Amino acid sequence: MKSRFGARRALAVAAVTVGALLAGCGSDGSEGRHGPDCGASVDKPGGGHWTCTFVDDFHGDRLDPEKWVVQKTAVSGFRNNQECYGNEDNVVVGGGVLRLTARIEAAPFTCQDPAGPFVTQYTGGMVSTWKRFSQTYGRFEIRARMPDVKVAGIHSAIWLWPQDPAKRGGKPMAGEIDIGEYYSVYPDRVIPYVHYTPAAPDPSVTNNDCLVADPSAWHDYLLEWTPRTLTISYDGKRCLQHSWNPAAPLTRPAPFDQPFIIALTQALGVATTANRFDAAASPLPATMQVDRVRVWK
Repeated sequence: MKSRFGARRALAVAAVTVGALLAGCGSDGSEGRHGPDCGASVDKPGGGHWTCTFVDDFHGDRLDPEKWVVQKTAVSGFRNNQECYGNEDNVVVGGGVLRLTARIEAAPFTCQDPAGPFVTQYTGGMVSTWKRFSQTYGRFEIRARMPDVKVAGIHSAIWLWPQDPAKRGGKPMAGEIDIGEYYSVYPDRVIPYVHYTPAAPDPSVTNNDCLVADPSAWHDYLLEWTPRTLTISYDGKRCLQHSWNPAAPLTRPAPFDQPFIIALTQALGVATTANRFDAAASPLPATMQVDRVRVWK
C-alpha cells in the first residue's frame, strides 16, 4: 500500500528482477479435456453468462501441479521480508482447503537467492498459476480466510501478475492487480490496489474503506475485469472500481490488456512499513486458507 495507509507492500524487493519474479517455475499445463466446471452459471452484466475457464476446489491431499506451482525464492528471488519460499511443507492441501503458512523454523538455515544467499529462520507459503493458467479480462473469484492475527507483522495477498511482465515495460508499468491484501496491523479490513504508472495521480487505484468484520472468517473476494474497468467486490459488495489511464508511451487498455496469472501469498510484513514483522511480537505460524478459486470469461 502507499504511505497514506502506512503499509506499502514490497512484494518484489530490489533484488528481484522484473522478468524473474515468477520465472523458471515449469511448463504449461491444461484445464482438462472436458473443460473446467465452476458450478451454477453466473449472469454476465449486459446479458448472457460467464464461461468457466479455471476452477480448483482443492479436493484431495496435494496441490494440483497442472494448475499451480509452489513459489521458490531460489528460482525467482522473491521474498517480502526475511521469509524464504520453496518449502512444500508451507503449502498444504487437505479437507478441501489450501493452507499457505509463514512460520519460524527450528533453526536458522541458508536460503538460496539469485541475488545472493541469506541466513534466516523464517519460511513463507506461496503458489501461482505461472505457465499453468493466465487470462485477459473476466471474472476471478477466490474464497479465502486470512490468518487470525490482529497485531502488526503478518501479510496475506490475493493478486494477479502479468504472465509476461516485460511486455508493457516492466514493473510498475506492466501492472499488478491486488484483489485483496490483509495487513494484520489493520484487522478490520482487506485492501485492494491497482498498480501501474498512471498519466496523473489517481486516488481511485486503492482505498482504505473495504471493511471486513472478521477477515479470519470465510469471505468471497471478486474481481471483474473488462477492457474499461477493474471492479473489486468483497462478499458481493463493491469496494473499488477503477478505469485506468496509463502514462505514455502506453495507451489504454494497456497495461491491463494482457494475460495475468493468479498468485496467493502468505508472507511476513515488510520491514519498512507500519505492518513490519517483529520476531518478539508478531505471532507465528500464520496461515491463509483458500477454499476455492474460480475464473470465468
